[in-house]
Amino acid sequence: MTLQERLADIVGAQHVLTDPAETKPYFTDWRRQYSAAAECVVRPATTQQVSQVVALCARENVAIVPQGGNTGLVGGSVPTGTRREVVLSLGRLNRIRALDPLNDTLTVEAGCVLAAVQSAAAEAGRLFPLSLAAEGSCQIGGNLSTNAGGVNVLRYGTAREQVLGLEVVLPDGRVWDGLRGLRKDNTGYDLKQLFLGAEGTLGVITAAVLRLYPKPTASATAWIALASAGEAVELLGALRAKLGDRISAFELVSRTCLEAVLSFTKESRDPLPAAHPWYVLAELGDSGPPAALRERVEEALGEREAVLAQSGEQARELWRIRESIPEAQFSNVKHDISVPVSQIPAFVQICGQKLAARFPQAEIFCFGHVGDGNLHYNIGPQALLEQRAAVNDIVYQAVAGFAGSISAEHGLGQLKRDAIRGLKPAIELELMRTLKGALDPKGLMNPGKVL
Repeated sequence: MTLQERLADIVGAQHVLTDPAETKPYFTDWRRQYSAAAECVVRPATTQQVSQVVALCARENVAIVPQGGNTGLVGGSVPTGTRREVVLSLGRLNRIRALDPLNDTLTVEAGCVLAAVQSAAAEAGRLFPLSLAAEGSCQIGGNLSTNAGGVNVLRYGTAREQVLGLEVVLPDGRVWDGLRGLRKDNTGYDLKQLFLGAEGTLGVITAAVLRLYPKPTASATAWIALASAGEAVELLGALRAKLGDRISAFELVSRTCLEAVLSFTKESRDPLPAAHPWYVLAELGDSGPPAALRERVEEALGEREAVLAQSGEQARELWRIRESIPEAQFSNVKHDISVPVSQIPAFVQICGQKLAARFPQAEIFCFGHVGDGNLHYNIGPQALLEQRAAVNDIVYQAVAGFAGSISAEHGLGQLKRDAIRGLKPAIELELMRTLKGALDPKGLMNPGKVL
């Protein structure tokens, strides 16, 4: 029997895809930068089927490329085409397994779309805070495998902080059931942390126990004009002093990003009558009546030029601007970097100067999560894609100068796999390779990614 026939015996023939018309979306990444064929796409529906598929591939020495919604930006969820590979699509593992409102936990399978997880929490009167632009199509397994960040990191942390337990299929097909909803467990190594952010290179996440939070009864959304990135950092400190942890999102947006959105989506409108170099989109939540929160926010903002959303629809319009930025400047040299929050102004100034000196035509689209130091720092025009290596070198060296990271939330994938060799300390890479060798000695799990 062929490999495809044996896979069909496990998941059903209709769930082993080989027709090029059917497999093409699985073989090409969202940004259309990476595309390579695998032997097939296999779509299991249960953890047991995932286990059987992985065990079969291990015996046959066939590599596994785990894939969720395939919304990643670094080529981490598509084949490399350098060896025998199959794409393991997890979209059929999409059940909500359990809700424990008293423990504030939700147990979900890896193929659940993030928006569905949010909805399940909301129906129980709870909040699952992970939120990002692709939440209507990305899957929770991919979010956890890349340690996604999103807009609410300031208050709730990254995807890693939302997980209490995991179920993982190991590279030999065995299943580790770590689906425990415990907030304290001091019985040895915290194994789940090995698989969170590992991009499927150590095993396949099939389910997770997620933290839930009380749902705020009041929210406020503000679009605030600023003269500089430095002013954004100062404003964050001032608002935190006055409003504490009510701030859940604090998004920096450059004027170039806003103009790109206004050109891309004709229904969008400039929230303020005059143009400004920078803006912050802030989201706040609290218990109690909405009017009380609005009053506190208005008082904290003082005389600043800002728009405080007067309705849910106006708040959604402001957030649509932020969420449209990635597509509005799709074809350029993209970076997902982080530096200490206090160093954001210096990074923006120094890196901008270095880019302008080398590429006078460069246009910088800078936006991101001020509260955790994560900037999406993208360089246009499209013609600079041909000089991506030189652009990356300038940005990466600037990041290194501030002891930052070249991947804050998107992962390494194929795009940044080689770049970290010159930026991470040798001992860190050695430890990573040691873990990879111990868990996946055949190198079958998502090869060509991360390491």
